[in-house]
Order: sequence, then C-alpha cells, then structure tokens
Amino acid sequence: MTFLAGVIPAEHASGHLLILPSTNGPVAVSQLAAAWFSDIAWLREPSRASGGARRMSGARFRGMAQPDSLIPGAMRLGEGHVATGPFEVGEAHLAELKIPAAQAEAYSVARGDGLRDVRGAAPTSYDDRDGIARTFPHALPQGEELRIVQWMVAAARKTGGGVLADGRQPLVPDHAASVNLALYSAHPLQPGDVLPMLRSLIATADVSADQVTPDGSPRYTLVGSTAYDGSIVIDVERVDRVPRALGSLDWRSYGPFAYRLSWMPADPYELELETASGLHVIARARMRVSLARLAVALQSRIAGILVDDGGFIATPEELEGRNDSAAGGAPGTRAWV
Repeated sequence: MTFLAGVIPAEHASGHLLILPSTNGPVAVSQLAAAWFSDIAWLREPSRASGGARRMSGARFRGMAQPDSLIPGAMRLGEGHVATGPFEVGEAHLAELKIPAAQAEAYSVARGDGLRDVRGAAPTSYDDRDGIARTFPHALPQGEELRIVQWMVAAARKTGGGVLADGRQPLVPDHAASVNLALYSAHPLQPGDVLPMLRSLIATADVSADQVTPDGSPRYTLVGSTAYDGSIVIDVERVDRVPRALGSLDWRSYGPFAYRLSWMPADPYELELETASGLHVIARARMRVSLARLAVALQSRIAGILVDDGGFIATPEELEGRNDSAAGGAPGTRAWV
C-alpha cells in the first residue's frame, strides 16, 4: 500500500517521513529536534506564498478565496541530514496510517548530499520497543541515521504521530507507552520529604538505598512495590549533565538535582516489546497516571522542569492528559497493592 500518495513530492517521498499531528496548530519541530541534536538550523524556513489569498476562478468557486500555498523549509539535522517540510496531511491519509488526528504536518528526512545511508547487518532479534528492527528487517540503520530514526519514533510517540521509514514502512508508536518522568530542580529533598508522597500512592513504599556523597548532596532510592502493577522507583541524585532539551531554557528554571520517577513492571522484559501483553498494558495505564500525579506533586513543592522518557520537556497539558483516567484507561488513582 502506498501511503501519503500525492502529499509528499516525488523528490522527497523516499526519505524517512515524520508525521506530527497539528490539529491544535503548527508543530514546533525545531524544538523537538533540539532536544536530541545540537547542530540544528533552518537552512530555509517554511513560509506561505506571498500576495495574500487570491480568488478562485470559475462559477463553482465564485466568492471563495484560495489560501496561500505552503512553501516547505529545510532544516539541518545532525551532521549530514536535512529535514524538509512541512507538507500538509489531511484526515483521510492519517486514517490510513491509523493516526487519530484531523490534520498533520509531515517532514521528510534524508541525507543532504542526496546519497543513501550505508546500513549494517540484518537484525538478529525483532524485540525492540520502537519497532525499528521490524521496520528494517534486511539491514539496520547505523550511526546518525539510526539516531534520526530513533528521534523520529520518540517525536511521534510524544505527539501521537507516526513515521514512514524509507517513505513506505509505517511505524506508529503507542503514545501511552511513555510512562517515566524526571524532574530537574535546584532544591534537594531528603528521603523523608519524598517518601510520604510515594506512600500516598503505595502505602508500603520505603527507602531502599541512601548514600552519603562527598559534597553532602542527597543520593537515595525509594521503592514502592505492588502485587499486580510492579513497582514505582524514585532515584534522586545530583547530576553533572542535564537533558539537552533544557538547554534552551533559563538555567534558573531548573537545577542539578534529578528526581527520576520510573516504573518497573512485574515482567521487565515486556518493556522491550513493541506490542506488550494485555496485563502489561493495564498495569502501565495505572502506573502512568500514578507517576504523573507524583511528578506534579513533587514539582509543585520544589519547582523545576519535567522531562519525559523521550528526552522532551513534559508540559502541564500533557501531564493533565495523563491524569485523565478516561483517556489513559486507568480505573483508579492508586496502584493495586
């Protein structure tokens, strides 16, 4: 089946295509790219054809204005690749890809010199969360191309979009598979300050490790285990490096203390599967809600910036969406203990 036929110009149709839903407005693709790559830059920014809207000719279109046409831009991505777009994608094409959105923007990513990337050997295993091995069964991307494909999958998961590898192989990651969060704050809390927050979700939670560091900063781990849903783990420490996504923010809005909130399911192997079991998905939905509420409570106390497990900044709107139990499929606010 040919996807996005007539949407992507022929000269860009064989690149890796990133489809980002834009129902609520244009997507800040440069911000998504800046979270993973340090050397991005618009070589040519997208624009609208000048001259304003013009009247359509013919009796059928009398009185109707034709909108300005979108002129795609070109953004340097990494050392040798270029993302060209956006190209507007309508609801019918999105439905073919099973992307639940009314409209989207697509970007084609390929080498800037027009050559094809050299790929490695065929995968030896097809069990990976991102579905990359399944999508490239004969030869895996490597080096910068692999990182770009991984970024595209992460961006698609973040926005509820999808990827067409080589312009033809669909890869639509599960938006709800993003569970873990990390808060970067300037304020260090001791285990006794954080433990009550975790115990509000899992009453049996406790401190599993508490170390003394040379500079006196806290380093500890809290664990709350359940019988059915796995465990919530909170790792707290001072770090020397923060995620690249924070680089565009004022340094005073975050800090060197990392509070990593993660979920460890009953069967950790399922975290590496593109399609997990039904029981895993049910537990994940509950824990996704719990971690979001824990992150919001922690942030409301010590401020800071939240980053999701894709390396992107987690906005309040996203966390509110996770807390919507109807959308997340979680039957309650507490884990099964």
